Amino acid sequence: MPDNDPDFFLARSLKYLQENLRRSGPAAGASYSLIGAIVLLGGIGYALDSWWRTAPWGLLIGLLIGLIVGFYELAKTVWHR
Repeated sequence: MPDNDPDFFLARSLKYLQENLRRSGPAAGASYSLIGAIVLLGGIGYALDSWWRTAPWGLLIGLLIGLIVGFYELAKTVWHR
């Protein structure tokens, strides 16, 4: 009986895991884009603040632009279909 076979159970479980990972790929990529844009552009704003001595305006503008870019990339992924 194949349902009681541990190898059959493992193969079926790995098949479902692979399918779930394949389907979640775009969502994971969109979340990494959102976080990456916020961190990268916020970091650039922070660096410009320390260089030009304009704290906190560069950081705030960098974070705002990071949010806009990140949510734009997220929206492109969500509404792609």
